[in-house]
Amino acid sequence: MQPTSRTVPGADGLTLRLLEWSEEGVPLLLLHGFGNEAHIWDDVAPVLAPHYRVLALDQRGHGDSDADSEGRYEFESMARDVEAVCEALGISRLVVCGHSMGGRVAMRFTGRNFDKLAGLIIVDVGPELDERGVSRIATEAVRQEPVFDSVDQYAALLGRNYPAGKASVLARMARNELRERADGRFELKLRLDMAKLQESRTAEEAEAYAEEETKILWEILAKVTCPSLVVRGAASDVLSPEVADRMEEVLPNGELVVIGQAAHSVMVDNPEGFETAIRAFALGEG
Repeated sequence: MQPTSRTVPGADGLTLRLLEWSEEGVPLLLLHGFGNEAHIWDDVAPVLAPHYRVLALDQRGHGDSDADSEGRYEFESMARDVEAVCEALGISRLVVCGHSMGGRVAMRFTGRNFDKLAGLIIVDVGPELDERGVSRIATEAVRQEPVFDSVDQYAALLGRNYPAGKASVLARMARNELRERADGRFELKLRLDMAKLQESRTAEEAEAYAEEETKILWEILAKVTCPSLVVRGAASDVLSPEVADRMEEVLPNGELVVIGQAAHSVMVDNPEGFETAIRAFALGEG
């Protein structure tokens, strides 16, 4: 099942790429994590498409969406993109599912639009982050080469970054996260420079921002009344068991599912387990 690709307006005058798997039912918007793009959801989207209007967004600076020349990549700015997409598509009520960065965007969007949420799915991220995973992701992003001789070369790198990932999924990620240049080499579509973003704040500013963001996200979760699912990879180094348990307790209508044989990138490491969890929540098959 192949999605339809279309462009939609985001916030701040940006143009974003959206994949649409179906046109009927309650909209279910999928938000990827840092460095990925909308095709990361290719395994689970077709399963949900007969029951929801399944949409997946390339967030600003990722995939085929515009980068922000002013460097506005805070979760709040990306949440405003989601609002713009909903307005452009005439969506007044929806389910939002976000992984990692996308999960924090989903929480921020929820905090601005409680009345629009029919459901919320947060995948391996929380108001507080395990520093092991934060350090690992930042290191991988800064060290990652932007240009490759072949798609296979990049797929090999993904294999090192996603050691539990299935080869077929990693090959698809490699194809979709690169664009071919005029010289025949391949470059990352990602335009969000993690190193530059880190350098834009002092250590004190970064710590203050993180603390404020944590406070805001916990406050948001306590006010979410729609059915909510927290998904954690059993071997995650980003979402700790303690924070995941607290999220389930804080969410008024929340549920926690832990996926075995999966680390942070749950849908890459264990697509079948992730699909089962999402089906049980979204389709009531639990």
